[in-house]
Amino acid sequence: MVTPAALTRTLIVAAFAAMLAFAPAQARPFVTVTTTVTWSYEEEVGPDDEEGIDHAYSLLDDGALAAEPDEGAPRRHAPAVSTPGPAKARFGPFTVVDDQTAQMAGDVTEATPRQFAAMLSAFPGLKQIEMIDCPGSLDEEANLALARAIRRARLETVVPAGGSVRSGAVELWLAGVRRRAAANAEFGVHSWVDEDGRQAKDYPASDPVHAEYVTYYREMGMDEAKARAFYALTNSTSFDDVRYLSPGDMARFVALD
Repeated sequence: MVTPAALTRTLIVAAFAAMLAFAPAQARPFVTVTTTVTWSYEEEVGPDDEEGIDHAYSLLDDGALAAEPDEGAPRRHAPAVSTPGPAKARFGPFTVVDDQTAQMAGDVTEATPRQFAAMLSAFPGLKQIEMIDCPGSLDEEANLALARAIRRARLETVVPAGGSVRSGAVELWLAGVRRRAAANAEFGVHSWVDEDGRQAKDYPASDPVHAEYVTYYREMGMDEAKARAFYALTNSTSFDDVRYLSPGDMARFVALD
């Protein structure tokens, strides 16, 4: 039985075909019809998988697993310039190249801490992160949570030859339990900015936002004086610009292996 709706669709298709038949060849549009089929399924997780996932997520603070992004979070970010090579698996900005090494290229967003936890669950033998091209963070709260997770996982952070870590990604490199950098590695620093366009210099020195960063640098091994000096150095350059430091410059504040 032909329904009215089906008959209407048939007439519309026939009319469209007739117009195409009588149109000049050069005026006929190229029409592509794409059909998308979406499969939905649930994968059973066994006891061993649950233990691995719980271990990975235990490296994160609860706040790092928020379902929605914080649009008002400060950010540090500088544009990307390159991407990593072939991968065994990808988790957001992370590319697993072998069972012990992951490369990182790309931004940190509110989702990145969860992606990092998933990567550790899938590859629990990871030992180091090679930071190929890391522009920084679009969410500083997530960035600092990720940095602390890297430290808890006791991963080594490496900037290889030609590698670049900039803005909030410098905090991630500092998180390595061991830190290495090639002679021509670059570290780009500048101020953070909030959703209202205010930068670090626009907040009074007593504001808790400053203490958050100084506390983090202390956690990563700097003494109080170096932590404050490094924070001041980063904020001496406007968010709209980048100041590049060498491995030697970074060695003034933290030990390199």
